[in-house]
Amino acid sequence: MSKKDNIVIIGAGLCGSLLALRLAQRGYKIELFESRPDLRSTDISAGRSINLALSDRGFKALRLAGVEEKAREVCIPMYGRLVHDAEGNTFASNYSGRKGEAINSISRGDLNGILLTEADKHENVNIHFNKKCTSIDIENEIAHFKDYKTDEEFSIDAEVIFGTDGAGSILRKSYHLERKFLFSYSQNYLTHGYKELEIPASSEGNHQISKDHLHIWPRGDYMLIALPNLDGSFTVTLFLSYENGEYNFNNLTSEKKITAFFETQFPDALELIPNIKDEFLNNPTGPLGTVKCSPWSYKNKTVLLGDAAHAIVPFYGQGMNASFEDVTVFDAILDRYQSDETDPLNGETRWETIFKTFEKERKQDTDAIADLAIDNYYEMRDHVANPLFKEKRKIEMDLEENFPEEYFSKYSMVTFNEDIPYLEAMKRGRAQDKAILNLLEDGELNSDDLKETLQKVQEATNLILDDDKTAGLK
Repeated sequence: MSKKDNIVIIGAGLCGSLLALRLAQRGYKIELFESRPDLRSTDISAGRSINLALSDRGFKALRLAGVEEKAREVCIPMYGRLVHDAEGNTFASNYSGRKGEAINSISRGDLNGILLTEADKHENVNIHFNKKCTSIDIENEIAHFKDYKTDEEFSIDAEVIFGTDGAGSILRKSYHLERKFLFSYSQNYLTHGYKELEIPASSEGNHQISKDHLHIWPRGDYMLIALPNLDGSFTVTLFLSYENGEYNFNNLTSEKKITAFFETQFPDALELIPNIKDEFLNNPTGPLGTVKCSPWSYKNKTVLLGDAAHAIVPFYGQGMNASFEDVTVFDAILDRYQSDETDPLNGETRWETIFKTFEKERKQDTDAIADLAIDNYYEMRDHVANPLFKEKRKIEMDLEENFPEEYFSKYSMVTFNEDIPYLEAMKRGRAQDKAILNLLEDGELNSDDLKETLQKVQEATNLILDDDKTAGLK
């Protein structure tokens, strides 16, 4: 684990650039490779989510690297959802009953640029753009590249290779193809894809709808969401089946069909999107998938982090935050093995011990947030306008407002409690949801006595958790 090791990081996106920055701050020598041009001087947003939701887990990692305040300067806080029904009516649903808790809309490019600039300030970091990693010899720690500008092919010898190259990771592909060890891998896609559109700013440069909310148009089989941008615009994302249902990406191929779809399903949104036909026909349609794999590392040579190890669908707003939390967890494990000595530890090199410890402590949580993101997909699409769901959310908001230290909803545990592991949040959150819904169905909750409601919910939750434990359920 010598700081003289030649460390190669494949992928200079959000996770890779943060990892490079943090390892550089610890004194490691970093070679960071990215297939795309430098986003600080080139627009490379096409086909990728333009803005993301940054919350407490992400801020914890940015704080560790000393860039939290720079990130906050380009954030727009969103304090809840604003749901739009088919008739154009809206209702707000706060994310938390505690005051001030919000998720933050942030430009992917702006945040990535901040991290790259900070990493660039360190003499022990070299960033290489337009260098596509084509394959990795995991046995000999050799990464093969192609220069997009010159077409030159070259190779880099490394002591350690980090794969932060996203859901289509070349390092993960090398694990699979080289067959040096038993490697489990799954990539599951939703039947829905996504397409990004834009609500432009008003002629005065202002937001045309509330910038304090994440907007949702839930329609059962499909939905729109919109997040605010600093320039007064909104990035709008349509989630729609590729081929199922009356409306799908495969049959919305003409201006007439596209306009009819939005006129009947999202009339208030259509009024705000002037270039709907051009944007719909010209903007790419992206897939929505979940990646799970194991192991994340090979000996003391290579390791996967971020989406390369655990890509998730975007419906909990935790993809970036989970990747950033990887860096936080990895950094804490490095603290346990600070020595630069390369003597074996329990028969392993220190890097190998670190990599195995990282996966052991992290994988169950990344599996949990992947499952929660799928859950939230159906919640946002189908349930947010359901009267029973609204009643449950009102109870949760009242409990959080009146008992802020005693009650945390599942959403709050995931989003606003950086020290609660995802797995714990999933287990307790699911039990709480079940407890409240059961109590509502049985008519046992008295809205006039919140203390009694809290006690009943806690008791019912603990019984469900005990039953799950007895049954050996997660």
